[in-house]
Amino acid sequence: MRTGILVCLVLSVLSVELNMERHQEEVMSKLRESKWASFILEFAEVELGSGGALTELVEAINQLIDQLEEELDDIQQAYSRRTDEHNRDVTRYEQEIQDADRDIFNGEDFIDNVLIPQKQRFQDALAQLKTNIEENRRILDQETVNRKKQHEQFLSNIAEINEAIGAVDESLGLLSQITNPSLVQFKRVQSNLGRIQTSFQNHSSFAPIIKALLELATEQNFADQGSVQQLVKIFNELRVQFVDTLNQETADESAAETKFSERVAQLEKEFAEFQRAVLIKNSEIAANEQKLGETIVYVGQRKDDRATLQAQLQAENDNYAAETDLYNRTVAEYNKEIEISKQALGLLTQPSFEQYVKSKVGI
Repeated sequence: MRTGILVCLVLSVLSVELNMERHQEEVMSKLRESKWASFILEFAEVELGSGGALTELVEAINQLIDQLEEELDDIQQAYSRRTDEHNRDVTRYEQEIQDADRDIFNGEDFIDNVLIPQKQRFQDALAQLKTNIEENRRILDQETVNRKKQHEQFLSNIAEINEAIGAVDESLGLLSQITNPSLVQFKRVQSNLGRIQTSFQNHSSFAPIIKALLELATEQNFADQGSVQQLVKIFNELRVQFVDTLNQETADESAAETKFSERVAQLEKEFAEFQRAVLIKNSEIAANEQKLGETIVYVGQRKDDRATLQAQLQAENDNYAAETDLYNRTVAEYNKEIEISKQALGLLTQPSFEQYVKSKVGI
């Protein structure tokens, strides 16, 4: 009975030892997959194989783990600062891109809805001013031509009136010679009056009147002084009418000249105002063109700025993504090394490890 129990205890101990040995071999096999852990195990085997102790190695591994964890903490803090910097840069780039978008929209809206319509209005106004100037000059030329014709008609009328007055004066002169008429005087008066009649029948607007008077005069025998005096009276009244007509023509000519001068002054004033308006409108068009050009250049610059900012934002995102990938791989590697180092340390600090190594090297 006791022998059976003892056998069972021995078998149990052997089974535990075999399981522990198998577990250690599995752990060591896994650790040897890491060059660093493999180095630690080999170093430990050499150290134990030469009769040394693992105390210094354990202390070095503890220091190494502390160093790795400190370096990992520095890496994490540096990445945290980089993340903050990245977020600030992204926020700044996005804000500047939004500012550029707003400037581009406002600039293009200003061009399409203000400057271009304004330019069209200015050009239409300038075209109308040029039309007004052409019409002003046309009216002035027409008024000048009409005034010239009026003046020429005035001169013609004056000549006719003066001619008529001269004819009347000549007739009165002939009639004044008939104081004691004789056959010779009678023939002379008839001859002169006939000449005057012939002279004015085609040239003077007063020819019909003069013709009637001359016909009346040639029909008289001038023996009756009363008839002669009546004829003289009629000629004198006619002369007064001619003189009144002459004065009226002169007054009308003076009024027409005054009216024409005033009209010319008015047209010249309008012409000067149109010219000033053209200068102002040309100045407005030039200012509009300059503003339009400046706005187009500004919008182009802001589009370039936006493209640059978008490229910088993309570059920042790409760089941060690459840095994040490197960070993740680095952290994973550090965690792996720390974990391996801790596993190796745990293995080294187990009493069974030292026995296992010694058994392997035959100590």
